[in-house]
Amino acid sequence: MTLTKKKELNMTEGPLLGKIVAFFLPLMATNLLQTLYNAADMMVVGLSSEPDAVGAIGMTGAFVNLVLNVFMGFATGANVVVARHLGARDDERVSRATHTAILLSVLLGVVGTMLGFFISRPVLGLMGAEGKLLDLATTYTIIYFAGAPFLALTNYCIAILRAKGDTQTPLYVLALAGLGNVVLNLFFVLVVGLSVEGVALATALSNVISAAILLWRLMRDEGACKFSFRRLCMDRASLRQIVYIGLPAGLQGSLFSLSNMVIQSSILQVNNALVGADAAFAPVVKGNAAASNLEGFAYTATNSLYQAAITFTSQNVGAAKYERVKRVMGCCYFLTFLVAVTFSSALILLRTPLLALYDVHPGAAGSLDQIAYETAVKKMMIMFTLYFSLAFMEVGSGVVRGLGKSVASTVVSLLGACVFRVVWISTVFRAVPTLDVIYWSYPISWGLTALAHFVISCIFLRHYLKTRKSEVELLHSLELKH
Repeated sequence: MTLTKKKELNMTEGPLLGKIVAFFLPLMATNLLQTLYNAADMMVVGLSSEPDAVGAIGMTGAFVNLVLNVFMGFATGANVVVARHLGARDDERVSRATHTAILLSVLLGVVGTMLGFFISRPVLGLMGAEGKLLDLATTYTIIYFAGAPFLALTNYCIAILRAKGDTQTPLYVLALAGLGNVVLNLFFVLVVGLSVEGVALATALSNVISAAILLWRLMRDEGACKFSFRRLCMDRASLRQIVYIGLPAGLQGSLFSLSNMVIQSSILQVNNALVGADAAFAPVVKGNAAASNLEGFAYTATNSLYQAAITFTSQNVGAAKYERVKRVMGCCYFLTFLVAVTFSSALILLRTPLLALYDVHPGAAGSLDQIAYETAVKKMMIMFTLYFSLAFMEVGSGVVRGLGKSVASTVVSLLGACVFRVVWISTVFRAVPTLDVIYWSYPISWGLTALAHFVISCIFLRHYLKTRKSEVELLHSLELKH
């Protein structure tokens, strides 16, 4: 038995809990390494002589995701389509979907680069950034988007490997690329003397490394996911399926980012009201950016169960094993609760030393440093206390998407989270313009959306089971007649 075969999981037969754990642990580690890219940027840039560098990078997150999530959503579509064909044991369709997804990733990555070049400064300006903060954020964003094609290729290759149950290869590759990212960050900032431009360049180069290695790995695959430049094509049937599932996922991610951009603008508004736009640096923006970056680790950990829910649900739907999907749901909800509580508790307990990594630490009463620290702690305490509700929202969304109901998942997420937050900012925050009001919009929206996803997943699954039962009964009656 080859190494490749050993990595593949049989998701449609046998015990589930152990297989889901074996699948999501390397996946979680992989995703955490990807999160470390941005975290390393912010940690290392905090060592530079630019006091606004951390806040500038933090400001770019929502906008970068607004552009990239449209394209990265198609990676979710690729994962579902490839996993479903693998579950149905249809090797030809697996191959077509694999090659279509890889070609699509490069094309969309180029589009992302062009958009980033042309709209970064205007959009960041509309968010409220100005002066030095705007210049730094724009510089970081443009360089970051230069590596978008390689970032897209990396994510699509990972999606294909995950669909076949291989979560170890992405872990090893991103561990190597992540180490390279940190080394390059330190070199560009401490040796060359660069600031945001140095860490952005390091991230772009790391994406090149990871994309090249992952593509080489698929070229050496021994199964239906084997990549060959000769077979590179845009298969219409595969493209339609990927777009049908991936476009709603991408729009959902981007609209989430849009709501976060509205929130980011509100945070800048609070900052300017508190210390003025001409302060030495923007403390509320800096503290919020540090807390958000730490929250990214908890989100990434819980999102790994979302990916597991999609893949396991998709393969079992492809194999028409709908009863097994119910067990997938139960296992994923249980595991994501444990992960969410563990990560959120650890981050709260270690908040002071962790925030210090971003140059956010307690200072004298009323100082800019103290304002930044209090902002970060406030966000962490409000959001992390109920973080399991976000974990439930993610798993519920993954199950619905794995059932092939991507549009329904997107609609629920948009109404429960994005629209709710925008309305909240437009009404409640306008009446009471404080950070507490901003941050409470997150756990409330998570809880509402999680409940809605659970309900519709049960409805769709019941329909599948009823349809399957009807088909079996019809087949049985035909056999009796003969």
